[in-house]
Amino acid sequence: MGFFSRKETAEPTNTAMAEMGREFAIARRHGDRKTMRRIGREYSESARTDNDAASFQRGQDGYDAIPPVNPPRRGRRR
Repeated sequence: MGFFSRKETAEPTNTAMAEMGREFAIARRHGDRKTMRRIGREYSESARTDNDAASFQRGQDGYDAIPPVNPPRRGRRR
């Protein structure tokens, strides 16, 4: 059982919404509120069905499943 062996069985039905959800999760992780607001506006204007919302959420969950990278502690005292 490997680290990256967990795969979702269902593909997102709307790949554009899944990509938008992934971009939203990236902006949230980096603290980019301007981009988060822009994507939120785009989402509210373009989301029509529950499948769109589920695809957006799957895109976020797919990126959130990746653990954050811890930068090396070069030159810092412990």
